[in-house]
Amino acid sequence: MGYPIIERRRVLAAAALGREPGVPGPDNPKESGEAGGGPLRAVAGEILDISPHLIIIETPEGAQERLVIAPWATAWHGADVAPAALPVGSLVMMRTLREGRVVERIWADTTRITGTIQSIDGRKDLTVELDCGPHRGHRTIVIPYRASGRLQVRHPKFEPGYLFDAIGLRQEGASQALLPATSQPPYPARAVPPPPPAYAGVQQRIAGTATWSDTFDEEERGAAYPMLERSDTGCADAGVSCAGLPYLALGSLLQIRNVCSGRSANVPVVACGCLAGRFCDRCVECDTSPRGRIAELSPYSYVELGGDLVKGCFNAQIGLG
Repeated sequence: MGYPIIERRRVLAAAALGREPGVPGPDNPKESGEAGGGPLRAVAGEILDISPHLIIIETPEGAQERLVIAPWATAWHGADVAPAALPVGSLVMMRTLREGRVVERIWADTTRITGTIQSIDGRKDLTVELDCGPHRGHRTIVIPYRASGRLQVRHPKFEPGYLFDAIGLRQEGASQALLPATSQPPYPARAVPPPPPAYAGVQQRIAGTATWSDTFDEEERGAAYPMLERSDTGCADAGVSCAGLPYLALGSLLQIRNVCSGRSANVPVVACGCLAGRFCDRCVECDTSPRGRIAELSPYSYVELGGDLVKGCFNAQIGLG
């Protein structure tokens, strides 16, 4: 669903409720910058050339950008590497400062692999078929032998019917799972625990886990949210979460705060998060969050809120914008 329709939904909802429509972006740009050491911007593209001090990329729109690499910058390409070691042709997501001109963190060819295990084949290198939900279809991934032990420690129920979540690399049209994104929930994907009975829809802010997915449109800033009206989304799997979330409609605006970084932003709900709602897990980044994924963000929104793609989650609080 495109942004013009999402924007119109938000304006109409605000009019019906008699309030001002929120504006997507930093909740308070000045305060957000002060809390996190300056505003962040996410920049993506394909590497055309790179040196220890400069990176040249082609953006999704086809323009060339020349960005300075900060002396303290770090990079990830299956493992931590020096930025200058990244191969030309890699697709990168970068966290930048100074209006997007100075790079401090680079993730190259990074993907997130989230779904329900359908089948597992192989003895050393494993081939795994995943059901990634009604909106994302099926996905076949490879777990290299060198990464299988680390992944299975965090996925003790490594068998069909259980949830899987990993960080990996896109290489030559295939996806390799290398790092567990979170610990696997102990229940089958269709047996999500019920939400707390005390929830009455009166909390101003709800705490839980925010994650990210690379299935959003290019340069999209937005969130997938688990508790959407099924008639609104056309998704029979919507409306499942153990976090006790209120029902919302597409186009709603979430105020999302990264508890770890202190950054906050107004993020539009642009997709159904029915798969994220099946994860009743915790994020232990900077502290232990309550159970439940309350939002699944696009890479742009996640990075601009101070998230690290490799760590996979941050402790979050949400309210309505």
